[in-house]
Parts: sequence; C-alpha cells; structure tokens
Amino acid sequence: MKNISRKWAMPNSQTFRIKPIKELIGTYLSSPELSKGIVIDPFVRDSVFKEKTTYTNDLNPDYEADYHEDALYFLNRWNTDQVSVVLFDPPYSPRQITECYQSVGKKVTMTDTQASFWGNMKKAISRIVHKGGIVISCGWNSGGIGRSNGFELEEVLLVPHGGWHNDTIVTVDRKL
Repeated sequence: MKNISRKWAMPNSQTFRIKPIKELIGTYLSSPELSKGIVIDPFVRDSVFKEKTTYTNDLNPDYEADYHEDALYFLNRWNTDQVSVVLFDPPYSPRQITECYQSVGKKVTMTDTQASFWGNMKKAISRIVHKGGIVISCGWNSGGIGRSNGFELEEVLLVPHGGWHNDTIVTVDRKL
C-alpha cells in the first residue's frame, strides 16, 4: 500500500465534493493509464466527476444519469474485464439504503439491508474491472473491494468530520 493519509473536512452528503476526496479521485481519473478506459459510477447523484465518467447510474430519476436502475443491475450490464475505474459510493448503512429506496417509492426488503447488498456488488465489480483497473470506494470502513475479490489495497484516505459525525474512509483497490 503506497499511502495512508488523514485529512479533516466538513461532512457533505455529496461525498465527491469533499475537498480531499475530490482531489484523490481527480488524481486517479487524470492518470494516462486509466483516463482512456471505461469509468463507471453506479451511484452518481450529483457527482462533480460526471464529465470524466463514461457511464453513470442513479436509482433516483431526479439525478442526471445515463441509467436509472438498481446498482447491481447496472453493474451486471458490463462484460468481464471491460471497466477501468469504478467510483463506488453506495449508501453506507441499512438506514441509508432504506431512505434511498423510499425516496423513489421502492419497497425495501430484508435482502436490501443485509451485508449481501454490498457483497453482491463487490463481486460484480470484481468481474467487470480489468487487471490493473481500480475501484475507489467510499464508506465507513476500510474493507474496499478486498483481496478475496482479487484486489490489492493501494491507498487509504481517512476523512474525519469531527464531533459526532462518522468519518469517511476512501480506499483505492487495484485489480491484481
């Protein structure tokens, strides 16, 4: 792993607008080896990286995106080893999943709020990212996509927000 850094920032529901996170993602998306490939974002919301993202998705039709479907369905659209970069900023908790689904009138099932919600997406991401490709994951843990899915942790950014706010942890995993 090349870098572990800790940078303070105010919380923001638009994760990619948080300065240290925006800088980290911008660095990877600007790299010559990754900028020529397919970049996808299954939870785009109002991302500042829409211009650098090849395909975007958001369940909520109020957000501008190429697709408005379940993230797992969106991830399964891609062929094996087709994608260079995945920007992976899913809902961080069962409560956030519930709020997201309810905001678009979708019924939340027990399956939607179990660990398999994230695990199934990580397996799909593992299948579609080519060797040397990266996944930038945001969340409340440093699990990233994981070695068990064929990735090696390359970088970790810890963004403490202070007070009672949960930290945002950004991992960059590269496919072996």
